[in-house]
Amino acid sequence: MTDIGNQLARGYDIAGKVGQIFQKRAQLAQAHFAERVSNAFSENVAPQLAQPKTPWDSWTDWVRYSTDFAQRSVLFWDTLRQRGNQYVEHERAGLPPVLHFSFEMVLDARGFERPVNYALVRIVPPEGVTVDPTRRPYIIIDPRAGHGPGIGGFKDDSQVGVAIRAGHPVYFVIFFPIPEPGQTLVDVTEAEKRFVHEVRELHPASPKPVLVGNCQGGWAAMMLAAADPDETGPIVINGAPMSYWGGAWNEGEGDNPMRYSGGLLGGTWLSSFSADLGNGLFDGAYLVQNFENLNPANTYWDKYYNLFARIDTEPPRFLEFERWWGGHYLLNREEIEWITQNLFVGNDLWSGKVKSATGKAFDLREIHQPIILFASMGDNITPPEQAFNWVADVYGSTEEIKARGQVIIGLLHRDIGHLGIFVSGKVAKKEHAQIVSVMESIEALPPGLYGMQILEKKAKHGEVEYDVQFSEHRLEEITERLNRFKRADEKPFEAVEAISEFNQRAYELFAQPLVQSMANEFTAKLSRDLNPTRVQNWGISDLNPWLWWLAPAAAAVQAQRQAVGPDEGTRRLERFYSELTSASLDYYRAIRDAMSEAAFFQTYGNIFSLYLADKRVAGAKGEAGKVDPRELPFVKAALASIDQGGYPEALARIGALLARKGQPLPLSQFETKEELIAEYRTLLPDVPRDVMRRIRGEQDLIVEFERERAIETLPLLVPDAVDRDRLVELFQRVLGDRRMQSFAPTAEQRATVARIRAAFDAAPVRPRLAAVPK
Repeated sequence: MTDIGNQLARGYDIAGKVGQIFQKRAQLAQAHFAERVSNAFSENVAPQLAQPKTPWDSWTDWVRYSTDFAQRSVLFWDTLRQRGNQYVEHERAGLPPVLHFSFEMVLDARGFERPVNYALVRIVPPEGVTVDPTRRPYIIIDPRAGHGPGIGGFKDDSQVGVAIRAGHPVYFVIFFPIPEPGQTLVDVTEAEKRFVHEVRELHPASPKPVLVGNCQGGWAAMMLAAADPDETGPIVINGAPMSYWGGAWNEGEGDNPMRYSGGLLGGTWLSSFSADLGNGLFDGAYLVQNFENLNPANTYWDKYYNLFARIDTEPPRFLEFERWWGGHYLLNREEIEWITQNLFVGNDLWSGKVKSATGKAFDLREIHQPIILFASMGDNITPPEQAFNWVADVYGSTEEIKARGQVIIGLLHRDIGHLGIFVSGKVAKKEHAQIVSVMESIEALPPGLYGMQILEKKAKHGEVEYDVQFSEHRLEEITERLNRFKRADEKPFEAVEAISEFNQRAYELFAQPLVQSMANEFTAKLSRDLNPTRVQNWGISDLNPWLWWLAPAAAAVQAQRQAVGPDEGTRRLERFYSELTSASLDYYRAIRDAMSEAAFFQTYGNIFSLYLADKRVAGAKGEAGKVDPRELPFVKAALASIDQGGYPEALARIGALLARKGQPLPLSQFETKEELIAEYRTLLPDVPRDVMRRIRGEQDLIVEFERERAIETLPLLVPDAVDRDRLVELFQRVLGDRRMQSFAPTAEQRATVARIRAAFDAAPVRPRLAAVPK
């Protein structure tokens, strides 16, 4: 009876919280709607009421506006006709990548032993741009989430543009509309490993290539780096849903409705059903529909009204974006099932359950190159929690990040949406350009978790310049800040996973054989052609004989265009009604999402409470309290070796002892560090950078927990007279270097320098013995 009582009490508590948050969501939606309508009235209608016009002036204005409205209507529908023609031509051409830049084929994976519909291309530098083949190459992996490739470089101000104009060789991973029979995402990872190896062969004198992954391409890049960590350089993942269960479930905070879709649709079986109806192929148009349903105001009104209101200037930009947005690619059943079961519902990528082609689990801790995570607080498809929570799941603590020698950098935008992360020219010129500019310096960062800030300043000629600085954080602090419910809102997703596995198995046993027997290529193609996202394109094109008059009419309108200015009273009234429509659709979306959220937590929160909560508590270890960092195995191992090591360990320990704590680290400091490394190369240990970072991480732990003993035992690491003289010489030359004078030492640093010198003066040395053959 006690268990039943506890379960009923938890259910009552869940219902109360769900109701409270739904009420708050509804109140906020109502307040936002009223605020938007009030602002629109004040800006557009009130000024007209304050300045009444004569009947004749009003009549004249409406006549002029009616002419303008009719002309804009013709031009608007003609732009949609052009969009349809563009779509038909793009389809007939085989849906080629929408890259703005010319490119050359390097490797086509359709000819590999395990063929996949992927290829590696080299971006041809534009005229006037010189690329240095010895500089670090960039490999950009675009998302395969319904659309085709090219969004990372579909205009000049893009990820491709900022990297190639900085002089880097740029390669792009593209894919073709139809997957190869039987290909899996593990096969894709193996193909991408060959791509990376090929780039390294083409640039033997360059550092290891940077991997840039956008959205789905982000976790593809992480899988690639984990499968072959010795081949890749730093990794940049933009808006990548690495922890799909994450998201703030809180009063007054923005919700992220897409993460509830898997539970509300009953799990992954629907993806399998759709692929079976497609004769083994899943139509990417379904994914695009999911994106569009997130924002009905933009999908059904805002983007079209923006085109209508700016019909004289907007069509080129509109058509440029729609060329990519309207091209839908296909996935194999095996691929969409892998994605939904391991990521969207299973959330298993970081857990070690997903295995590579060799049978070895993808262990993200094996990645030993710096990782940059770029996310936005305005992204409701991949919110920051989904982009960052995997770090806590994989590493567990700040100490483990340091012990593994890992550098993880977070960059957070305040308000840009999901697509804006990849397509916005402003984001490309600021965030992506600064990521490229700091890439050489981040490898000089000591191991740890950092936040990257981009500060704007005015240059002498009025242009905007950027300064970059890094601030070190603790993982525990960041996780608590991002997850206001301490990730308790992720628990119901465990129930979603369990229900999904049941439904998937039931579908495979009872329905799948029948569905597959009824499907064929004709019905699959027909269903794809009649998908609403395609019909809206080809239905308004020259394929439609009822539109024969539209192009000539648009040409006539252009010849006699009589535009009304945007500040005219009639246009202001138009904007008011447009804003009223948009606000109404946003209000509908807010209520819909609030109801979906409430239904999700009411359903799966109770299922978790009734069937999984007690088992989870019984099986949990160490959840009652926080573990003392000193008791962590890697901390114990580091402290046990406090008097062991050599020249690299001694140098890393001095760096840890003299590090500034709690202060932002400007980029100029790391640029100076790179210059010093190049100048004093002969006095530095000949150790790879990733190994040196791991050594530095261990020394950071030693200094953090045993600072006094770290100083006392420092001379023991270099007992040899020659090594000690070499270290002292490097120490003194760096401290006396004129470039170091700009970084004024703190009182603590001066005291530490004095103590290090005293420790070496007091410690005995032994002469180096003659080398003994091994």
